Amino acid sequence: MYAARRTRLRERCNAGGSAAALVTRPANVRYLAGAAPHGAVLLLGRHEDLLVCQSPPDDRPYEGRPDEAVRVQVLPQPGGDPAVAAAGLAQTQGADSLAIEEHHLTVARHRALASVASRLRLADLGGAVEQLRVVKDEEEISCLRIGAEIADQALGELLESILVGRTERHLALELERRLVDHGADGPAFPTSVATGPNSGRRGHRPTDRRVEEGDFLSVCLGAAYRGYRCEIGRTFVIGTSPADWQIQLYDLVFAAQRAGREALAPGAAYRDVDRAARQVLDSAGYAEGLQSLTGHGVGLEIDEDPQLAPAAMGKLDACVPVTVEPGVHLPGRGGVRIDDTLVVRPEADGGPELLTITTKELLAL
Repeated sequence: MYAARRTRLRERCNAGGSAAALVTRPANVRYLAGAAPHGAVLLLGRHEDLLVCQSPPDDRPYEGRPDEAVRVQVLPQPGGDPAVAAAGLAQTQGADSLAIEEHHLTVARHRALASVASRLRLADLGGAVEQLRVVKDEEEISCLRIGAEIADQALGELLESILVGRTERHLALELERRLVDHGADGPAFPTSVATGPNSGRRGHRPTDRRVEEGDFLSVCLGAAYRGYRCEIGRTFVIGTSPADWQIQLYDLVFAAQRAGREALAPGAAYRDVDRAARQVLDSAGYAEGLQSLTGHGVGLEIDEDPQLAPAAMGKLDACVPVTVEPGVHLPGRGGVRIDDTLVVRPEADGGPELLTITTKELLAL
């Protein structure tokens, strides 16, 4: 599997005139080599592929394990830069050009590469690896599916506990502990718990505000499993039957989220998926203040291509996992976010596969 990925990248590099490639972005290194120890880089050389590290890889499942076809090279001196060392090795192997991830390198690091490998022509690899990562294989999707199950479990257990009087920060920490208890590597991103006037905000950072009767409670969390990251977001009402305005707002966001999910299909334009969800909220008078996108890809990073946004270019393929996460926040009152992770599937295979299955009914907790 990893060898096939490296072969596809090598073919792209050769077509662009580069004999070797240096991959430095951690998620890209892991995608191609099976593991990405801290600071490690991957050199796709003319004769062999090298994982250049500052220290030997840890043999822990959640860290990944290097592909056996990749030779691990540990730097002899601590504190060295694996990227600079790898560029020197490429030159020693006789390469005359090296494709590098300019979008990930600092200016200083780029200069260091050019200095140590002065005979190499440096070319930009661009987002070639990120493009390869967009469509997932079934093993990757299986990791996302397990991560989604873990997130569903953690959220379901929280909903069975007493919530009134507890702080946003306390609830977020408890959710992250439960993720690990159920087998996650850790949270896929900082868990967001928002209550009352904070609810419905995308990326809200938990505060010491306590949960009160009648509050909206919006939660967004995700589990990382073997490096792959998913997310789920739900909104509930605390303690009492929802007020009329809460029901109306929830039903509206639910309709927008359903429209976005139903628009997911191979060949659908990214912007059309965004438009399907956005139109529902726009037509109800919520055009002002809507978030910049309806969803995004997930995988080894929590925010990957594609971006489901108004100006996004491109079309969906099968086996692309994405989020659909519209929301509305009313300043001073709160709001609603509903967020699912799904995998794009053709209609013949049942349409989009929903990975996060916690109920989207407006529950009073």
